Parts: sequence; structure tokens; C-alpha cells
Amino acid sequence: MKFAFLADLSDFLQSQYGVSVPEIPVELCPPQFTGDITVNCFPLAKALRRNPMELAAALCAQLASHSDIEAVSAVKAFVNITLRPAALMRDTVADRDALLAAVALPAVERRRVLIEFSAPNTNKPQHLGHVRNNTVGMATASILERAGHDVVRVNLVNDRGIHICKSMLAYQRFGAGVTPASSGKKGDHLVGDFYVAYDKELRKQLAALRLDKPALADKTDEELFLETEIGMAAQEMLRAWEQNDPAVRALWETMNQWVFDGFAVTYRRMGVEFERTYLESQTYMLGKDIIRDGLERGVFKKRDDGAVIIEFDDPSLGTKVVLRSDGTSVYVTQDIGTTMLKQNDFQPDQQIWVVGDEQIRHFKVLFAILKALGYSWADQLTHMAYGMVNLPSGKMKSREGTVVDADELFDEMETLARDATVEKAGDDLPENLDERARVISMAALKFMLLKVNPKTTIMFDPQASIKFEGDTGPYVLYAYARICSMLRKAAAASDVAAGALDWSLLKEPAERMLALRCALYPELLQKAARDLDSSALAGYLLDLAKDFSGFYRNCPVLNANDASLRTTRLALSETVRVILADGLQALTINTLESM
Repeated sequence: MKFAFLADLSDFLQSQYGVSVPEIPVELCPPQFTGDITVNCFPLAKALRRNPMELAAALCAQLASHSDIEAVSAVKAFVNITLRPAALMRDTVADRDALLAAVALPAVERRRVLIEFSAPNTNKPQHLGHVRNNTVGMATASILERAGHDVVRVNLVNDRGIHICKSMLAYQRFGAGVTPASSGKKGDHLVGDFYVAYDKELRKQLAALRLDKPALADKTDEELFLETEIGMAAQEMLRAWEQNDPAVRALWETMNQWVFDGFAVTYRRMGVEFERTYLESQTYMLGKDIIRDGLERGVFKKRDDGAVIIEFDDPSLGTKVVLRSDGTSVYVTQDIGTTMLKQNDFQPDQQIWVVGDEQIRHFKVLFAILKALGYSWADQLTHMAYGMVNLPSGKMKSREGTVVDADELFDEMETLARDATVEKAGDDLPENLDERARVISMAALKFMLLKVNPKTTIMFDPQASIKFEGDTGPYVLYAYARICSMLRKAAAASDVAAGALDWSLLKEPAERMLALRCALYPELLQKAARDLDSSALAGYLLDLAKDFSGFYRNCPVLNANDASLRTTRLALSETVRVILADGLQALTINTLESM
């Protein structure tokens, strides 16, 4: 928050103690104390080498006669300040353009940031877990961009491997030539059906194998995979793919394209976009040359069995194989190569991966290897881990077909939003009901996923997310729409906003709180960008919507008796509107002017 009196206070500290304090920390005054803002003297006292409570008393005495200050008091090491209405509004909401411009960081603090998210497999459609990944990834990228950074969004699609061959093999055996066009199904859904079909057949063969050979009863499914006919067939198909078998490659390209076409529809519904999509089929061989170079430089060493390893000083990381004894890559080898590829392609100052928290150790190993290789940018690599999304019935299982499909989820949310809108509207149904349902449903879904810290495991509850009351996206949308409605009515009645703008008239507690909340926006968004925490911004917008609701209840706007008071309250409402719009856009949530 930028208040004019703080500059005077800095000058006082400089003259009194001979130490420059360019930034004086202020925060909202706690509700149990009287005041608008509070100066915490503990960090100041440390910088000035003074007793915190003595410093608070000195600041209190200095501010008592300041023209902007209505009242000031010291409570131990905290100085609680009440600003005069005109000064409060002048330094918070009076200059709307300056408030919004302050969101962007100074040019010297801006960076190029590459963020990788989504990372679906081409053997199945995207599910609720991908929805959280996509939502968090897009919102984080958007917040970083709003703070002034140059952001590159990339996707790495897993389009190769044994799991892809499982769907392909099942299609060969059970597909009977069906296509997305002939079945009326999205391509990713169709391919996912065959992944489930493969697993069903595999389970049958595993059960038969255990029945036929009781000695194998204690073996795991993974250990017995290659003992089954369908397991060996999938492995053989993978070998054929790696050897560029024309028939296998043709089927792979066809089925992958079906999935890509399906993904495009899902991404479009969510508003997900990428500057670059990488394919594992094009990157899985990368990294081997880097490993060989590191071996020559002594970063890695060769084990007796021929495998190339790295031994970390950190005991929690232990020893990691980076090339198998037969010379084939492990997953981290591919990631080393892909990270280098992205670095060379875009020259980012920072790379971020939005990947589930089950991969925390993998990324620690990856980053440690890149540091050991001596890359200067290796300290600017970040794994943005996120928690699982659980269902009331338990965890999702894609092989069993029990996942919450993304497209089906969107359809369900739109139905819930349409029903809620109809109930709220009564007999006065809007003409654009379907469009409203689409916007409200996606706002509800995204806000539900963004309002908690990404690291937190959450329980998915569609019914709760769609409500117009409570800590929901529709509640924030409704606050925005209410302001739009009020401004339309004011514009239609030309005499309503005919008074002079006079910020000194806004003296009510609800008005002051609203102005103070607005002033927090630039600092809050920058903090959300710095911490990679979209929940901070979502929480702020929710608080702003609640503050506006309190203002709307307690401070008549269109019905205010004084024309200048109406005009000034409308101006305050407009500032809230533009901040809500700006913040929701930063979360990739669309708004509605009518609800």
C-alpha cells in the first residue's frame, strides 16, 4: 500500500536516526483495534537498532499532527493509524489507473518464465487430475504474466511407451475398425475405452495363469505381466514401434491423432493454450549425449555391470542410474535432455514444472544432476507440486475406468449451473441461459480448484462449488454482475450520477474497508506470482466480494440522498468492479455482466 504520509515518515526516520528506510511495512489494522492501517515497528527497530516500543512511541508522536492523520495510537510495538477520509481515498481508490498499473513489476524485476503443465498420455482422455493440473498451470502462468513477466506455456505429451501400445493392441483385437466418426465418440474417449478393455483382458489372463500355475500365486501383476499372452504381445508391439515397423507406426499415428483432436476440444472448453507442445516420441532419445559428456568429465561413473550412475552427496538422494547397463535411457535421462531442449529453445530465466507431488523426489534428482553438470541456470528450476483430487468414493483408477472424465465433468457442471441459474431467476429466464451456465460452471470449477494452496489434497464436490453463496466462484461473479447492474442503472438515469466527485464524503466503516482492500491488490497479486500460489489471489477476490456485499448492504448507492455521495459511491464501486475483473482474468476466469 502506498500512502503519502509514509514518505514523510521515511524523511523523519532519516533525519532522526540517520538511516534510510525507503519501505515502511504497513498492513491492515487488526479488527480488535481502532484504525485503518498498522505500522509494525519490529522490522524498523531492527534496521534502526532501536527499541521497538520506544520507536512506536516516537512515530506516534510524529504522526499526531500530520494533516492526513485523523487519529493515531501505539499498542506496544504497533502504531495504529486512522486516515482522514479524503487522504485514505486519495491514496487508495481515487486514481484507478495508477492502482491497476502498480500491479506490474518494475522492468528490472521482470523475467522470462517457462512453465510446463498438463502432460497427458495419449492412451486415455483427460480426467479430474488433469483438470486441476491445467487449471493451476494456466492460472499460475496468467498471474505471472499479469505481474509483468514474459511467460511461455509448454506441454509435454506422453505419446509413446508400453501403455500406448496397450490401447493400440486392444484396438487391433477388439476394435473392428471403429473410428471416432463411426462411433460418435471423441477420439480420446474412444482410445481410452480400449485401454480399459486391455486391462480387463489382462486381468482375465492373470487370473487364469495363477489358477493354472499355483506356484505363481505370490507373484505381483507386474512380475507376471510378461507371462501372459497379451502382456508379451504389447511388449512385442513396443519393440516393433521402436524399430519403426510401418504398420505399427501407422496405427500409432492414427490413434494418436484421434486423441490429439479430442484433447483440443477439452483444452478449448477450459481456455487452455500452449506456445509449444513437445512429444515424448521426439524427445525420449535426448539426454544420452549429455550423460556421455558428464561421464568423461567425472560427473558420472560407470558401475561394474556397465550402468552409468551418479552418487549424490545428499544421502536422501543416494545413487541414481542415468543409463542402464544395455545403454538405454531411464526417465530422468529423457528429462535432462528435454530440459536442455526447452532451455535452448526459449532461453528462460526460470523453468517451472506443474506436476503432482508424487514426483517430488524425481525432480530433486533431476535438478541435482543438472547442478552437478555445471549449468548456471540449474538454480532456477522449480517443481510446483500439487496434491491429489479425491472423490467421496475414494481415489480414481484410470485402468478400471473409474476416473472422473474431464468432458463429462464439464457437462455435469454446466447442468448444475443451468439448474442453479433457473432457480435463482424464477420466471425471468435469461435468453443466454446456456452461455451463462457455461461461464458460471467453469468459474465454479476453476475457483474451487484455485482457492486452496496447490500443495493441498482436496475433496471434489461439484454441488458445493456451484452455490451462489459461500466461498465460491459464482459468489464472486455475482458481486461483479451486481456492480455492473448498478452502473447500468446509473447510466440510464442521467441524473443519478450527476453530483460532484468528493472522496471526503466516504466515512462509513464499510467504505473505508473497501478502499483499503482495493489498495492491497497490486501487492497481493505480486505476492501470488512470487509464491506461485493462486489461492492467495482467489482468497483476496473472495474477501473483496464480501467487503463489497457489506458496503452494498450498509451504504445506499443509487438511493443515497446526496447526489455527490451517490457519484462517489458509484466511483468506488467501479474501482471494485475493475479489480474483480482484472483478478478473475488473472485466474483465467471469465465474467458475466448479468446473472
